[in-house]
Amino acid sequence: MSRTVVYPGSFDPITNGHLDVIERAAKLFDKVVMAVAVNVDKAPLFTVKERKAMVERAVRHIPHVQVDSFSGLLVDYARRVNASAVVRGLRMVSDFEYELQLALMNRRMEPRVETIFLAPRDTYIYLSSRMIKEIVRLDGNVNGLVPPFVQEALRRKLRRR
Repeated sequence: MSRTVVYPGSFDPITNGHLDVIERAAKLFDKVVMAVAVNVDKAPLFTVKERKAMVERAVRHIPHVQVDSFSGLLVDYARRVNASAVVRGLRMVSDFEYELQLALMNRRMEPRVETIFLAPRDTYIYLSSRMIKEIVRLDGNVNGLVPPFVQEALRRKLRRR
């Protein structure tokens, strides 16, 4: 039986912290589905199509990783792709409280889907997409924090504003 995990997120944009989590999840599961979330409450910098394309390009070197997008409840999506687990990245203690609440609610709605927490390497523990966008917006250097093509996409997008 194949074990599938879903790694959901906005990925606006994908960072090296996300990639670190996905590389480790790919070692633990037979199939990893990177699920780009459509969240009507957020105003992302990149469209779903752009985010999905960036994620696909960033993970193409990692075996057994598939990229998709979804809207609605995560547990419904996990059920649709026959996932036995959801992986969530934890950076700081402040993430834990929120992520634990989500995990417990997801377990209540779908007990067959576990939540696995993975922390990125200490090199990326402080990293967030929001922080990356702010640094680029202020013309700062994000080399080594995102793939080079993501950095270029950010510069192009933020120059237009």
